[in-house]
Amino acid sequence: EREYSKLIDSANAPIFGVDTFGRVNVWNQCAMKLVGYTISEVMGKNLVQEFITKEYRAAVKAVLDKALRGKETANFEFPLITKNGVRIEVLLNATTRRDEQGNVIGVVGIGQDITARLAQEREYSKLIDSANAPIFGVDTQGRVNVWNQCARKLVGYSTAEVMGYSLVKEFITKDYQASVQAVLDKALDGVETANFEFPLITKAGARIEVLLNATTRRNEHGKVIGVVGIGQDITARLAQEREYSKLIDNANAPIFGVDTQGRVNVWNQCAMKLVGYSLDEVMGKNLVQEFITNEYKDAVSTVLNLALQGQETANFEFPLITKHGVRIEVLLNATTRRDEQGHVIGVVGIGQDITGRIAQEREYSKLIDTANAPIFGVDTKGSVNVWNQCARKLVGYNTDEVMDKNLVEEFITTDYQASVQAVLDRALHGEETANFEFPLITKAGARIEILLNATTRRDEHGNIIGVVGIGQDITFRIAQEREYSNLINNANAPIFGVDNEGMVNVWNQCAMHLVGYSTEEVMGHRLVEEFITKDYQASVQTVLDKALDGEETANFEFPLMTKAGVRLEVLLNATTRRDEQGNIIGVVGIGQDITGRIAQEREYSKLIDSANAPIFGVDNEGKVTIWNQCAVKSVGYSSEEVMGKNLVQQFITPEHRARVQSVIDQALAGEETANFEFPLITKAGARIEVLLNATTRRDEQGSIIGVVGIGQDITGRLAQEREYTRLIDTANAPIFGVDTQGRVNVWNQCAVRLSGYPSEEVMGHSLVKEFIRMEHQEKVQGVLDQALHGEETANFDFPLMTKGKNRLEVLLNATTRRDEQGNIIGVVGIGQDITARLAQEREYSKLIDSANAPIFGVDTQGKVTVWNQCAMQLVGYSSEEVMSKNLVKEFITDEYKTAVQAVLDMALHGEETANFEFPLMTKAGVRLDVLLNATTRRDEQGNVIGVVGIGQDITGRLAQEREYTRLIDLANAPIFGVDTLGRVNVWNQCAMRLVGYSSEE
Repeated sequence: EREYSKLIDSANAPIFGVDTFGRVNVWNQCAMKLVGYTISEVMGKNLVQEFITKEYRAAVKAVLDKALRGKETANFEFPLITKNGVRIEVLLNATTRRDEQGNVIGVVGIGQDITARLAQEREYSKLIDSANAPIFGVDTQGRVNVWNQCARKLVGYSTAEVMGYSLVKEFITKDYQASVQAVLDKALDGVETANFEFPLITKAGARIEVLLNATTRRNEHGKVIGVVGIGQDITARLAQEREYSKLIDNANAPIFGVDTQGRVNVWNQCAMKLVGYSLDEVMGKNLVQEFITNEYKDAVSTVLNLALQGQETANFEFPLITKHGVRIEVLLNATTRRDEQGHVIGVVGIGQDITGRIAQEREYSKLIDTANAPIFGVDTKGSVNVWNQCARKLVGYNTDEVMDKNLVEEFITTDYQASVQAVLDRALHGEETANFEFPLITKAGARIEILLNATTRRDEHGNIIGVVGIGQDITFRIAQEREYSNLINNANAPIFGVDNEGMVNVWNQCAMHLVGYSTEEVMGHRLVEEFITKDYQASVQTVLDKALDGEETANFEFPLMTKAGVRLEVLLNATTRRDEQGNIIGVVGIGQDITGRIAQEREYSKLIDSANAPIFGVDNEGKVTIWNQCAVKSVGYSSEEVMGKNLVQQFITPEHRARVQSVIDQALAGEETANFEFPLITKAGARIEVLLNATTRRDEQGSIIGVVGIGQDITGRLAQEREYTRLIDTANAPIFGVDTQGRVNVWNQCAVRLSGYPSEEVMGHSLVKEFIRMEHQEKVQGVLDQALHGEETANFDFPLMTKGKNRLEVLLNATTRRDEQGNIIGVVGIGQDITARLAQEREYSKLIDSANAPIFGVDTQGKVTVWNQCAMQLVGYSSEEVMSKNLVKEFITDEYKTAVQAVLDMALHGEETANFEFPLMTKAGVRLDVLLNATTRRDEQGNVIGVVGIGQDITGRLAQEREYTRLIDLANAPIFGVDTLGRVNVWNQCAMRLVGYSSEE
């Protein structure tokens, strides 16, 4: 009884019992779980009155009453409302309970929760009707009672046309009526038929091949009530089988088959090519005995025998020696072949030549070990079984230190052991994890950030055998992401972001500066509704909505009013933001303040129109789109006369149309032309020379939209070039030129006169080797070489012997010559005959030294460089005592050093001084009064190189002036003097006594 009570209580079906008064005395655990009432809530209470819904109380009570009279009920269905108000469907078996004397003592009810089953039955009916296979049913009279949608579509007869009609007599072709009727009859006798094939003619007259499964239908008592037939339209399958045979023979995998005796009956072309044996050599022969090597005969025979017993083998590997003796590795799948009755009729083996794969697997293992990402693997116990070189380098543990040890317990930091273990556990259950981040402390104690992908490892049968983890060292990336956030905030372009709700979540410093709203004023607020002007809210919202749907927008322009009320023009790029799974999480907008650019574009248009060079533009059709004022003035055609017309056909002279069109076509293909010259006849008929630059025009996407041509009227320049050539030839300075080989290509008339060599004798000859004296060839060649490398030389002196053997002193300036592209094409040298100048300089030095006035000179450092004989005689210091010494510090008295230094400094800055007086003490100690003129000295380039001072000894003159003044004042005649304005400047003592006015008055 205890065992019986235990079984009732632990049964997985709800069981209850009542006594003869209908009071509950049995209520097992499953009843509690199903209905929700505990034992204490039901025991001793009337089952029907208190726990059955009103509409079913009478029916349930009737079942119980019958059972109490000994009449049991099986499979009584009724709905039951649980304690929680949920409706469940219950199937009840009510069994009479009796004591040992056979007296009825109550009823025990064993129920089943058939809620799901009833739902399933409804679903089953729906599935039959909507199944993609034709399903029909007949009753025991052979009349149709099931005809689903697929049957209607396949055969063409509607439900109304078949229901209640004899299936065989009215819908099966005569030649198959007997065989189909036999199948149905057998099913009505309980013998079901699987895979009966027959042709069927549809209502439209088309032939289809049908495969029929006839299944006996029974009621709940097991009584046969009809047949349900599930068919398949195998028209395509039969065609496919024929194709299948063809495919087997043409397959690029070796396929063979044997019968139950092991004799070959399938041997496709690939098998022939792979093994070398033809069809004739193998068909009907024993596969194992004649074609398998001895060491593998037993193993292959076992595989075939197992397949002949229905136990198929997948992925059996063995080496195979071909007819030509080559070893290949074969992977064999042995599949049982059966006839339509399911009888084993042989084995088909599909092989693969895995020679390359095995080599690849070895290479794969090598690749894992040498990969530049850390890769590790664990078995199902979590013990390490893969640990590549990169893992060793990154973490610091070598293979011996980790293999077969628990990865998580021994090598993961404590705070991350649980999360890493969870990732591995999920992978061991087939749930892989991508991009799991965790910090890892290396053997050396350094912290690195790792991004982990945990992938389930499976054997060839799909069984999980471990986990392989491919990691990435993202330490640098995370640092870079922080830097990225910093860059966004510090970027010099306004950047904002919104989430999926349009609320601001990014607002960088530039956005703050530009718009005037701080981060606190915008974060979490709706961008469009609160910060965009009403007239642009709809268009900006559209851009954001598109980006939130993954459609990004580039270069959307709109006006923006700042917090201060200033209008800005903004160019917006709206980019979709995604998380690491690719889910859209918002939009980031990078803007540009194009207020200045738009103003500049207007200014650009104005500049083009007002430019002092003729500018025109054409579109892709060659029609004029730009024609500025200078073009109007230059050519004579107004804008109205050219806009929209074909430039070449209507405004270029016929002989130049092809060339100009070619330049435009090249520019429209992206190949620009610089400095294309052609003559142009103006509207007035004048000929002008034009230099054309044809530049490709592109829109903001970089698509070519036309050509802009900037021209120059070079009529004057060409005339000037001709004039320049004439001037060179007629210049009164010798001018020559050489090409990059040093051969003379310029030799003007003055050079002819000076050197005595006519042009014919020098043009094309080497200047240095043939016309420069031997001792100066190296120096002159050096100057030319420097100029040919772009380093020009000014004022290079050298002696030149003329054709008449006279010596000339020449001062040479070597200038680099370049073409219009800036390429060096030679050197032009402009010389001066300085023979007379040098003689004059020698004469000048002689004059200074022999002058009867003291002359001295200093360099820019104030050191003496000139000291003539008169200065020596006057002051007493010889040239040797003063040359290279500081004039002021060593030879001027202390009280005048500052004043004299100031005069020299002014002269060194180009401000000369005349008649500056100062006292000078000679070497002998005599005081002299000197009048100084300080003159700036310059080299031939005009650079200040020092000061020359020409003095006068005015000692005697000043003494005379003092004596003269004394004589005037003491004269016994009144003496007065006036300046040029009539003002008194002399008034002696006699004048004072005579007139009575003092000097002061």
